[in-house]
Amino acid sequence: MQRERSTKGTERRPAWREPMVWLVAALPAASVAAAITLLVLAERSSGTDDLVADPVQRTAQMQVVDLGPDAMAQKLNLRALVRSAPGVIDVVPLEGTFDRNAALTLALHHPTRADLDRTVSLAPTATGWQNDQPLDLSHDWNVQLGAPDGHWRLRGRWSAGQHTALLRPALDTVR
Repeated sequence: MQRERSTKGTERRPAWREPMVWLVAALPAASVAAAITLLVLAERSSGTDDLVADPVQRTAQMQVVDLGPDAMAQKLNLRALVRSAPGVIDVVPLEGTFDRNAALTLALHHPTRADLDRTVSLAPTATGWQNDQPLDLSHDWNVQLGAPDGHWRLRGRWSAGQHTALLRPALDTVR
């Protein structure tokens, strides 16, 4: 007596019905698609400006920036408070000898989007300096205050939702 062989389970199925074939083909295809997507996104963002506001000199692999204005602000012991009220930006001196008759320049730099950066000229007032412009406080700002000729500057970070920011020399030691 001869046993009959069962052919159940040994049938040949088309390759497209095998899950392992899909796995072997889909993983490399997904990684190629992800790589192309990343390359496209990198190319689109490569035209954006450098997020450093200062003019930077690049020599070999080193970046050099002029810290003279920061050193001058430290030497003059300058500190200021910048405030925002509805429709008004004003600066109040806290320490040091500011030229109270000269206008000041306030540069507001968005941390990631250079297209939102703005520079405001502040006119002297009895209590400090002021400009009648509204300010969007829904995001952070990197703030730089300085003389129009650029011989000193103060820096600070204005956090989202806050109405004031402390400005001091970048070379300042923590007090």
